[in-house]
Amino acid sequence: MSWTEQNLTERGSWVADRVRFAKTADVRRRIGQQPREAEVNDNTTHPSIIQVGRIWYAFATRTIGSTLHIQIASSPDFKTWSIVKNSDGSQKDALPNLPPWVNTGSPNTWAPDIIQLTDGSFVMYYSATTTADTSKHCVGAASASSVTGPYTPIGSSALICPLSSGGAIDASGYYDNGKRYIAYKVDGNSMGHGGACGNDVAPYVPTPIMLQPVGSDGHTFQGSPKTILNNDGAADQGIVEAPSLAKSGSTYILFFSSGCFTTGNYNVNYATSDSITGSYKRAASPLFATGIDGLTAPGGADIFRDGKHMLFHANYGSGRALYEAIVTISGTKVTA
Repeated sequence: MSWTEQNLTERGSWVADRVRFAKTADVRRRIGQQPREAEVNDNTTHPSIIQVGRIWYAFATRTIGSTLHIQIASSPDFKTWSIVKNSDGSQKDALPNLPPWVNTGSPNTWAPDIIQLTDGSFVMYYSATTTADTSKHCVGAASASSVTGPYTPIGSSALICPLSSGGAIDASGYYDNGKRYIAYKVDGNSMGHGGACGNDVAPYVPTPIMLQPVGSDGHTFQGSPKTILNNDGAADQGIVEAPSLAKSGSTYILFFSSGCFTTGNYNVNYATSDSITGSYKRAASPLFATGIDGLTAPGGADIFRDGKHMLFHANYGSGRALYEAIVTISGTKVTA
């Protein structure tokens, strides 16, 4: 989601009131009420999910006002979560050092995504403000030998940086049939004509979700990216973002969000295709939206490769909080 950090209270990562999501609102509860999770007392936004061994990990956007760039929590059961800390008890930063292309004075590190390569190492995709244009974000990559890092930036330049189109955010890795891909959003609403999240006034600027093939290292481009979805103007408030891919049988499911996160129109939506490159057909209705299970403005979902375990964020109190869900994919239909 492109906007200035001052307007991005939802980008505040592990925020003060954090909850877990179950099927219905009456079984939803604060994680802080569970003794094992009492120390998880901050919010999170735009989470990424990965499982290594039997442990689940959630990576999240930085906290506004904090020097941490990327935060981590872990869970043994996808229910009880604890913030990952250093040996001295301080909160661990998964990306402590930033590359020279990032505006370190105000990096606005957003939307991490973690993949594990076949050799056992890990790659993180992340978004950050670029020194080339501090009003825009680009996508970078970093690597580590362990899932919690620390991650070291790969190269001195951004990985994906289409500044003439608005920059790029929300990168998400995907592996299918021996091939790797990065899905990401071209952040066109950073160049919009006003309104909600900068692009809710005609003429609407494209915010395409792109699919970029990459090599086995997770970051070397193989050919050119392809548009697999775009916003439908007013119906989407000029925004689609936060792509995350899954597959069930021969059907590809592209989870995404549309609408502006500061409004009740933000949602967790999905589209399906029999080819990873599309075309993708949108579902008749979102998976999660304002009013479903008591949620307000849910979005920014990430689905694990099993097509079942999902994390997303939504309004909670005065901020945004992490929610979890178990979803079911049946043909072209997704339920939770």
